[in-house]
Amino acid sequence: MKPTDLTRAGARDALAKKRLSAKALVEAYVAAVAAARPLNAFIQETPERALEMATASDTRIAKGEAGPLEGIPLAIKDLYCTKGVRTTAGSRILEGFEPTYESTVSGQLWRDGAVLLGKSNLDEFAMGSSNMTSAFGPVENPWKRQGDNRKLVPGGSSGGSAAAVAARCALGATGTDTGGSIRQPASFTGIVGLKPTYGRCSRWGVVAFASSLDHPGPFARTVRDSAILLRSMAGHDPKDSTSVDRAVPDYEAALTGNLRGLRIGVPREYRVDGMPEAVDRVWQQGIDWLKAAGCEIVEVSLPHTRYALPAYYVIAPAEASSNLARYDGVRYGLRVGGDQPLAEMYEATRAAGFGDEVKRRVLIGTYVLSAGYYDAYYNKARKVRTLIANDFKAAWEKVDAILAPTAPSAAFAIGEKMDDPLAMYLNDVFTVPANLAGLPAISIPGGLSSDGLPLGLQVIGRAFDEETVLKVAGVLEEAAGFDALPDFLAG
Repeated sequence: MKPTDLTRAGARDALAKKRLSAKALVEAYVAAVAAARPLNAFIQETPERALEMATASDTRIAKGEAGPLEGIPLAIKDLYCTKGVRTTAGSRILEGFEPTYESTVSGQLWRDGAVLLGKSNLDEFAMGSSNMTSAFGPVENPWKRQGDNRKLVPGGSSGGSAAAVAARCALGATGTDTGGSIRQPASFTGIVGLKPTYGRCSRWGVVAFASSLDHPGPFARTVRDSAILLRSMAGHDPKDSTSVDRAVPDYEAALTGNLRGLRIGVPREYRVDGMPEAVDRVWQQGIDWLKAAGCEIVEVSLPHTRYALPAYYVIAPAEASSNLARYDGVRYGLRVGGDQPLAEMYEATRAAGFGDEVKRRVLIGTYVLSAGYYDAYYNKARKVRTLIANDFKAAWEKVDAILAPTAPSAAFAIGEKMDDPLAMYLNDVFTVPANLAGLPAISIPGGLSSDGLPLGLQVIGRAFDEETVLKVAGVLEEAAGFDALPDFLAG
C-alpha cells in the first residue's frame, strides 16, 4: 500500500509501529501535491517547511513524545493566517501579506504534530459555491462525469481543501463553512466534511467573511479521520469572544456504531421542486440504512426553511461589508495610487483588489445596512434567523439528529452557472439553515449520480452534540461502502 492510500487513522498506526517514518509519509505527499498541480488546489506549496516539520515529528516519535497528529500532512485553507507563510484569502487585495502570527486552529494542529503541506485555494474571501471566484484561478474537481471530459467545479468556498483530500495529496485539510462551504465541496468531491457547532472552533486568525456565521472545520476521507482532526481543532480560545468554554470530548470514541433507539428526523421541507431523482434516491437509501441500524425515522417540519436563503443573503453580505472595510491599502496588502488623495487611493485599491463577487456582496451588504433599509432588510433577516433556530429547537424535542441531502445536485461544469448568481446561491439551499442556527452538521458520500458523480448525505445535530452527528455518519459511511476513486486517480 502506498503511503497516500493510508487514512489518517492508518497512518497514525503505521507511524506508531515504526512501519513508516514521518519523513517518508510527508515526502510521498509532497510528491502527490506536485503531481496534482493541474487541479490548482494549492495557492502556495510549502515542501521545505513540511520536511522540516516531518523531521521534528520523527524526533518526537523516537522519544515517545508523539502528539495526536504527529507527522500527519495537512492542507490549510488560505483563509487561516499562518505565521511566516503568505496568506491571501484568495484575493489580490492581500498581495504580499505574510502574517506575524498563527491562527488558533492551525496553531493547535501544529501543537499536536501535524505538518503543513501548503495553503489551499478558495473562493475569494470564501464568497462562492464553486471555487471559481479565486484571484488565483479556479480549482478543478478530480472527478469527471461519465463520458464527459469537461472540467467540473469542486464546490466552494473550500474547494482547494476538498480537491486536495479527494485527490489524495493531503491526509486532511481545514475549511470554513459560512453557508455550506465545507459540506457542499465534500459532497461534490466524495469526501467527508464536518461543520462543528458555532463557537466550538476558534475563529481567531481566520480571515472573516461573516462573523456570526463562519465555522472552521475539517475535511478528511473518513468519518473517523474527521473526528480525530476535530479534537485537535476544537477548544476554548480567550482571544475569540464567540468561542465557547466547554470540554472537548474524545470524538473518535463516539464512533460506537450503535444507533439503536435513536430518532432520526426527515424534514419535509427539504424535498424541493426540481431536485434530481438521484439526490432523492440517495436520501431514501440513507433513511433505509438508518432503519436497518435500529433507528426510528420521524418526519419533522422546519417551516421557515424557505426563508433561510433570503435571510442568509442579507445577513452574510451585511457582515462582509463591515469586515472587508479594513482592506483599504493603508496598513497591508495591495495599494494602488498611493500618490493620490486618500479617498481616491481607497477607491482605486478596492476596485483593483476585489473581484466581482466580493464587490457584489459588499454592495448588497452596504445597501441592507443603510439608513432606511436597515429595519426593512437586516433586522427582518435577523428575526427570520431566530425563527429558523426555533424550528430546530422544536425538532429536537422529537428527534436526536436530522438526515437530509447535502446539495441539490452533483458537481457542475466550470463556468456553467457563473453568469447566474442566483442559480449559484441556490447550491446552499440545504446547508444554510444549520449555519443560521449554529448547529453541527456533516456531509458524507452517500452514493453516485446517474453520471457517476458523488452525492452527499448530511447529518445535522443539536448544538455541541458532534458525537451523535459523527456516530450516525459513521454508520451511514459503513453502509454506503463508498470507495470509488476520482478520475484523477483512477485514470
